[in-house]
Amino acid sequence: MTPETFDTAFWLTTAAILALLMLSAFFSGSETSLTASSRAKLKAQADRGSRGAQAALRVTDDRERMIGAILLGNNIVNILSAALATALLTRLFGDSGVALATLVMTVLVLIFGEVMPKTVAITYPEAVATRVAPAIRLVTLVFSPVIVVVRTLVNAILRLFGMRADASDPLLALREEIAGAIALGHSEGAVEKEDRDRLLGALDLAHRTVDEIMRHRRQIEMIDADLPPGEIITRVLASPHTRLPIFRDSDDNILGVVHAKDLLREVDRLVRGPDAPGIEALDIVKVAMKPYFIPDTTTLDEQMREFLARRTHFALVVDEYGALQGLITLEDILEEIVGDITDEFDVVRKDAGLVQTEDGSWLVDGSMTIRDLNRAMDWRLPDDEANTIAGLVIHEAQMIPNEGQVFSFHGFRFTVMQRRENRITKLKLRPL
Repeated sequence: MTPETFDTAFWLTTAAILALLMLSAFFSGSETSLTASSRAKLKAQADRGSRGAQAALRVTDDRERMIGAILLGNNIVNILSAALATALLTRLFGDSGVALATLVMTVLVLIFGEVMPKTVAITYPEAVATRVAPAIRLVTLVFSPVIVVVRTLVNAILRLFGMRADASDPLLALREEIAGAIALGHSEGAVEKEDRDRLLGALDLAHRTVDEIMRHRRQIEMIDADLPPGEIITRVLASPHTRLPIFRDSDDNILGVVHAKDLLREVDRLVRGPDAPGIEALDIVKVAMKPYFIPDTTTLDEQMREFLARRTHFALVVDEYGALQGLITLEDILEEIVGDITDEFDVVRKDAGLVQTEDGSWLVDGSMTIRDLNRAMDWRLPDDEANTIAGLVIHEAQMIPNEGQVFSFHGFRFTVMQRRENRITKLKLRPL
């Protein structure tokens, strides 16, 4: 090794290697910060006027293209720096310079080109992302032709193996990300169970239909339009509900929905004054409002918007053949978010259909929905094939069980305690 060894070419090559290591650190940190940063936080910063956050949002709109550009740039600088180091050390140490260059560059790239920048980026993802986004956007534009070729080639190779590049719905992925963050927050103690249930309930409205939460037609209170006026008034006053469907001849023949306040106004008109015709002149059909029918496949989110737009809180649910299936109110939908809403007229059950026995089992009403049970107990019983606990047992058993029959599935032991006609009214559940 002579003084001539450390000539201008030596120092230029050394400076180039250091510059390439800095570029490697830049690409590694950029990749980590842009993929780890929260788009919600970036959007909040962009709304406050941050240009860096706006650039970060635009860059991350196409993550595949962004990552392709970063990886291409990172590989170019790493390979070029390794080649320059090999040439430099071979000049200094001869053939042993190849092994030495490999060792030195591995250590330098690992520490200064990967670990250190990624540690900083993962610690301050949004801060780093807002600073590197404009440069990464420029890199992405420069490398666009190469990225398109690489993406086409990768997709073609994946198709040979029967795979497709990320075809998932980004909106669905965002919802799953939010739901996962809420669940994680609850498991770590940062989110209370009630808050978790409300937030997840609001997220689920767009993915659930009215037939999952409606009051079944067997549970609907109805008024026969042919009853004597006095009997109609008595039944309306005795009901805890404000709105009641009116039918004639058959409960499939719904004529309208009577509101207790409208009935009170009509009764007041019929009994006041010297020429008042009296209660016997009451025509309940004229007092009733026009019924509002909806299909049982309507999503809860869509139905809530319809309720608000129509300024009504009550709808009758029908199937594809027009047969009455049940009814749903705005309160039913809100209860999926905030839990049970009761007033002074509601009949409140202390056990809410769920009672624990001495042996640790739970007595559950067959009509209790699987979702309500899961929310109350933090269980994970599937509700894809049935809405109620009784429906789940019937679906799994492929029959209507008799009292005393026992089944085990989904990690629970189910015992049929009561059966009324073809309905399971009481079950005992015990986790296995």
